[in-house]
Amino acid sequence: MMREEGEHPADSSPPSLTRVRCAAMPHFLDWFVPVYLVISILILVGFGACIYYFEPGLQEAHKWRTQRPIMERDLRKTLMIRDNLAFGVPELWAGSKEQSAVRFPFQQGPVESKNEAAMSELVPEPRQKPVVPMKPMGINTSLLGYIGIDTIIEQMRKKTMKTGFDFNIMVVGQSGLGKSTLVNTLFKSQVSRKSSGWNREEKIPKTVEIKAIGHVIEEGGVKMKLTVIDTPGFGDQINNENCWEPIEKYINEQYEKFLKEEVNIARKKRIPDTRVHCCLYFISPTGHSLRPLDLEFMKHLSKVVNIIPVIAKADTMTLEEKTEFKQRVRKELEVNGIEFYPQKEFDEDLEDKTENDKIRESMPFAVVGSDKEYQVNGKRVLGRKTPWGIIEVENLNHCEFALLRDFVIRTHLQDLKEVTHNIHYETYRAKRLNGNGGLPPMTVETVENHESNL
Repeated sequence: MMREEGEHPADSSPPSLTRVRCAAMPHFLDWFVPVYLVISILILVGFGACIYYFEPGLQEAHKWRTQRPIMERDLRKTLMIRDNLAFGVPELWAGSKEQSAVRFPFQQGPVESKNEAAMSELVPEPRQKPVVPMKPMGINTSLLGYIGIDTIIEQMRKKTMKTGFDFNIMVVGQSGLGKSTLVNTLFKSQVSRKSSGWNREEKIPKTVEIKAIGHVIEEGGVKMKLTVIDTPGFGDQINNENCWEPIEKYINEQYEKFLKEEVNIARKKRIPDTRVHCCLYFISPTGHSLRPLDLEFMKHLSKVVNIIPVIAKADTMTLEEKTEFKQRVRKELEVNGIEFYPQKEFDEDLEDKTENDKIRESMPFAVVGSDKEYQVNGKRVLGRKTPWGIIEVENLNHCEFALLRDFVIRTHLQDLKEVTHNIHYETYRAKRLNGNGGLPPMTVETVENHESNL
């Protein structure tokens, strides 16, 4: 069947529409391709600029490349003059008529010295590369492989387990405040003089005595040489004037002993450390205010040792009385300018400050000590038995012994040692050496020790 003129098949587009589509396609490509290329170039340029900005090595390489032609020109000039002087090529020197003569290296006498002088004047010194301070590497710098720097912690742990460490703690306070019991509770062993027996017939000492008892405690393969320094007789007299002086004298004597060992010509590989790292000062739970003796002691001793004030026998006060008494003690210490450990000025960073602020707000710790165990809810706990129940020593709802233990032993023990060495001992050492011309006096004992070492 013949198709009539002007009739189109159903499956084909009209000729006019096809021509419109074909004509529109070149126009679309005319603007799309250039725009696509421009955007691609801008992306590549931006990416390259970012790499150049964040990579200091590329910036240094660019600076070196820009300075390279100057350095090469100076080097070529230097080599040319050197070759002329070495191989006899005449060089015309600028200046006066005497200096404009032709000179050769085989000439004798002052000509050679003049050549050397001219050489030093005309040949510039090699330009040194400017020193550019290194930018600190980022904390999250990615490594290409495992290095092993994290093993330093394990190395330190092994060394500490072999050698052990010293820790010396002093307890100061009136008799009957439970100082020995608290120390025994703190280290869960009989480390205080209470274990040696205290006779009721024994008279109260007329002066403050210093008694040091040493023990070796081992836990988890780590050995600690613990020394507990007790001060019987402190605050037990009618006249307690200057009763803190024997304690301060003892603390300074330990600094002096360490200093003498340190300045010896042939000193020991490991100096015995008898310095007092921590002083627990026991405050009587009066519920009113600090005594003048308390303020006087802490005012003098806070400058030479780390003082941690604690309220003894906190179970004798109600919760409200305990809270009010702690606030009153903190206020009195602040008014009298007494700083206790941890001091605000020794906070190293924001993390330390945040942690220590929480501790300072909880101090002085209201504690209860006991070395006896009782059965509570099917568990053996340390506590004190009273007519109205058992006071659990490690229960924060009953007292703050757990806070004191964690603070002294589990979080700040190393810091106590470092502050003692870097602050208190260094203060004593500087004062001692400046007052004696640089060295402590040579006693007969020091001379004999030196001769024996030789």
